[in-house]
Amino acid sequence: MARRRQSVTIKHVAADAGVSLQTVSRVINNEANVRPEMKERVQASIDKLGYVPSIAAQRMSGSRSYLILALNDRERTIADWRAREGRDWIDQMLLGGMLKCAEYGYRLIFELVDTRSDHIERELKGAIAALQPDGVILTPPHGDNAQITGLLDKHKIPYVRIGSRETGGLSITMGDDRLARMATEHLIAKGHTRVGFIAGAKEYALSQWRKDGWLATMHHHGLDTDGLCERGDFSFASGEQAARTLLERRNRPTAIIAGNDQMALATNKVAHEMGLKVPGDLSLISFDNTPVVRFVQPPLTAVDQPVAETVSRAVELLIKAQRDEELPPMPVVVEGSLVERESVASPPKPA
Repeated sequence: MARRRQSVTIKHVAADAGVSLQTVSRVINNEANVRPEMKERVQASIDKLGYVPSIAAQRMSGSRSYLILALNDRERTIADWRAREGRDWIDQMLLGGMLKCAEYGYRLIFELVDTRSDHIERELKGAIAALQPDGVILTPPHGDNAQITGLLDKHKIPYVRIGSRETGGLSITMGDDRLARMATEHLIAKGHTRVGFIAGAKEYALSQWRKDGWLATMHHHGLDTDGLCERGDFSFASGEQAARTLLERRNRPTAIIAGNDQMALATNKVAHEMGLKVPGDLSLISFDNTPVVRFVQPPLTAVDQPVAETVSRAVELLIKAQRDEELPPMPVVVEGSLVERESVASPPKPA
């Protein structure tokens, strides 16, 4: 029986090139303190032997782990997975984060943490001890959790907060207030003067940013907002309740902006149950633009949240910080856009 071919390791490369293991690791990690001729010699051996660098080999050159840890909310993530309703926040996170990590020879590790749990410090300490990450990406609402950020500060682990109200350090937003203004302006340009808003959960800073953008735009145009805002918690059920409250009012809105897709889908359902045509009687705009909004009737106009690009930029910021490279002004804003579909039209004419 033929012998199984032995895997090529960093030791084989070092022996072939006639250099130390540390030199090979420095070349793999593109370190600056390696002579050009040495890089060429090592790279020639890598190419000849077909060597694929491992994290262990990368770590040999210093204290880096070449791992970036991304934390997401446990309860909401598990609920989304079990519901199987087409929400793709995690998919987009992995798309942006994993591909960008791969460009730099890093790996992205994904962990779920319950921000409301009494065990959060123990969970996070366990992850840090096991992985020793070079940086951490905090998705909402973890960036506003002092237990999490305090523990990372204590361990001197850099982190990027996405969608946080906190200032200082590395932070990224998706321009939520500007996007809410854009959606509101779009409806006003269509002739709507009574634009309702369904805000998301209070624990998320971006919920308030979106509400603030709507409020500022309505006030800029001299439009009344009394009785036009209800709050949900990003769930379908909360969207149903908020939409019914808005649409049962005597002077109901002719358009509604919902703080996420699930609450927008709920609003669409309530409108149809009440005999209202979308967009004939009620125009509707959603936040997030997950795949499901394209397949309801009518397909929903939505604010597209650039999740993949945002996490990709977060990875870049952490690697730049690790390398002591110059960083841009904070917070970094990754701009989203408005995707127009069939759920917006001019308001109905008075009877």
